[in-house]
Amino acid sequence: MRTWKGLLVFLALVIAAGAVGSLFPPDAWFAALRKPSFNPPAWLFAPVWTLLYVLMAVAAWRVCRVDGVRAAIALWLLQLACNAAWSPLFFGAHRIDLALADIGVLLVLIVATLAAFWRRERLAAALLLPYLAWVGFATALNVAFWQLNR
Repeated sequence: MRTWKGLLVFLALVIAAGAVGSLFPPDAWFAALRKPSFNPPAWLFAPVWTLLYVLMAVAAWRVCRVDGVRAAIALWLLQLACNAAWSPLFFGAHRIDLALADIGVLLVLIVATLAAFWRRERLAAALLLPYLAWVGFATALNVAFWQLNR
């Protein structure tokens, strides 16, 4: 895991998480929802998530090179699973409330992962800052969807 092959493993993991999300694209239900004024255009999500997933993979790989597969990587895997659960909840099950609970847990897990990474490899932690910012924004967006569409 500490070689370039390890980076490929982390890239495969984030690709798998992204693939789960892609199985649940916005549908007619989503199109009918009332949307907040700060809802970004649909075309923005794919490039943003692509960049974030690459940064997440590189961050985890850098920590793994320093510390091996330990608690910090376990946290990273847990937040990745939580990340992958959001689209099936929101777009698949049409459960804005459960998606909101999931993204709230995700936000906490990202902060915990970032803190664990900071103690091991500061650049890796810094690579997670855009992810934290985007998920913070996405949390506000999820709250707004929940409030507008109860």
